[in-house]
Amino acid sequence: MHRLIQFILALLISIITGCDFDKNKEDQKKPNIVLIIADDLGYSQLGCYGSDYYKTPNIDDLAKTGMRFTNAYAAAAVCSPTRSSIVTGKYPARLHITDYIPGDKNRSNLLEIPEWQKFLPLEEMTIGELLRSEGYKTAWFGKWHLSKSKQPPESIKNNPENQGFDESFITYKPNLDSPIKEWQTPENDGHNVEILTNKSIDFIDRNKEKPFFIVISHNTIHDPLMEKEGLIDEYSKLKATNEPENNATIAAMIETLDNSVGRIIKKINHLKIDDNTIILFYSDNGGLDKYAKQTPFRKGKGWLYEGGIHVPLIISYKGVIPPNSVNDQLVSSIDFFSTFSDFSSAERNLELAVDGLSLVPLLHGKKNTLRQNLYWNYPHYHSSGMKPASAIRSGDFKLIEWYEAKFLENKNVYELYNLVVDPGEKNDLSSKFPEKVNELKHLLEEWKIDVNAQEPRINKNYSGEN
Repeated sequence: MHRLIQFILALLISIITGCDFDKNKEDQKKPNIVLIIADDLGYSQLGCYGSDYYKTPNIDDLAKTGMRFTNAYAAAAVCSPTRSSIVTGKYPARLHITDYIPGDKNRSNLLEIPEWQKFLPLEEMTIGELLRSEGYKTAWFGKWHLSKSKQPPESIKNNPENQGFDESFITYKPNLDSPIKEWQTPENDGHNVEILTNKSIDFIDRNKEKPFFIVISHNTIHDPLMEKEGLIDEYSKLKATNEPENNATIAAMIETLDNSVGRIIKKINHLKIDDNTIILFYSDNGGLDKYAKQTPFRKGKGWLYEGGIHVPLIISYKGVIPPNSVNDQLVSSIDFFSTFSDFSSAERNLELAVDGLSLVPLLHGKKNTLRQNLYWNYPHYHSSGMKPASAIRSGDFKLIEWYEAKFLENKNVYELYNLVVDPGEKNDLSSKFPEKVNELKHLLEEWKIDVNAQEPRINKNYSGEN
C-alpha cells in the first residue's frame, strides 16, 4: 500500500512538472534576431578569418561566443540577388532576380541576357512578414536594393515597409557626383555607419520587452572607398599595407564597421537580453579584388570563383551555440529564412517552396551533413570582367559552366576544381576527371529545370565588339 501511494504521488508530480514545463515552454519569450550585413566584405578581411592586418576585435569576440562558418556562401556574387535570397529563402534563379538592380545596360555582348526580375514582388513571402505574423517587431535599417529604383518615389512601393518590416530606414552608398556632398564626406559619416548604429540601438532599446527582428544592412565597405583621414593614416604607416590583400582605406572602413558591431553587442549586453538574442554577422558577396586581393581565393565580387561568393558568417546565441566553435558545412544565404523560422517556432508553410535549410541543428552542435550541393546562376555580364555562367559546389568539388563557350560549342565550357586542395581554383581538373564533370553537369542541369533558371541566348545583333 505504501509503495502504491509513493507511485501515485510520483506520477502526480511528473504530470504536474510536465504541465509546468510545457507551460514554461509556451510562455518562454521567442529569441530576438539581429542580422548584421556587411557590403562587399571579403572572407579573409576579418581577424577571426585569418587577417593580421584588418582589425576586427568586436567581430572576433562575436566569433568566440558562437560559431564561425568556413564554408558559408552568398547565393550570388552581387548584392540584390543575395539580398532577395535572404528575405525569401529562395535561390535568386528561382526568383529571376539574378543581377544587381537595375543591372548592366550594355547590349553589345555576344550573349543577350534574359528579361530578368528587377524588383522583389510584393507577392513574395518575406522573413519580415513571417516573423511579424509570429509577434515580432521587425525593422530593416540600411541598404535594401530590392526595389525598382534605389530612391523615391519609384522605390516606395517595394521598400521594406511594404515587405513585412514595421520600421525601415533606407540608406545609399555615397554619390560623389551629387551636387549635395556635405553629408557624404568621410568626416560626416558618408557610409551611414553611425546613423544606422544609432537607429538600431534605439530600436533595440524600445523593443527589449518583446521579440524583435532587425536587419542592420551596411553600405560599408562598398566603394567609393573613403574614411576619416587620420584613421587611414594609421594603416598607411603599416608595412603590411604594401601586401596585395591589404588596403589602408578598406582597413579604416572595416574598423568603423567593427566599432558599430561592438556598440550593438554592448547595448544587448547592457539590456541583459544577450541570453535570448541571436546575432549574425554576414557579407552579401565577396570583396572587390581591384582594391584588395581576396587571398586565398580567386577573383572577387561579380565572379563565380570563390572570391566572389565565399563569405564570412558568424552566428552567436548565448547558451545555445557552443562558444568558439567552427563549422565546415556548406551553408548559404538561402538558409536564413528557414533558420529564423525555426528559432521563432513559426510553422513551416510548404507552399513557400523555400530552397534553404534550417541551420538550427548545426547551431546546436550536431555533426550531421546539412547538404551536399549548392548552386548559382548568373546569366549576365559584370563590370569586373565576369561573363555569363552557372556553377555547382558538390562536396569538395566545384564545376563552373561558361555560357559563351556552351553556345559556341567550344571545348572550354566547364572548369572543375577540388576546393579542399585548391581553394584558389588554380588547377582546372575538367580534362582529368570527365566522369566528375558529367556527374556535376547533370546535377546542375536538373537544378536549373527545378528552379526554372534563365539562360542567356546568342545576341543576333552582336557586332563582334564589346
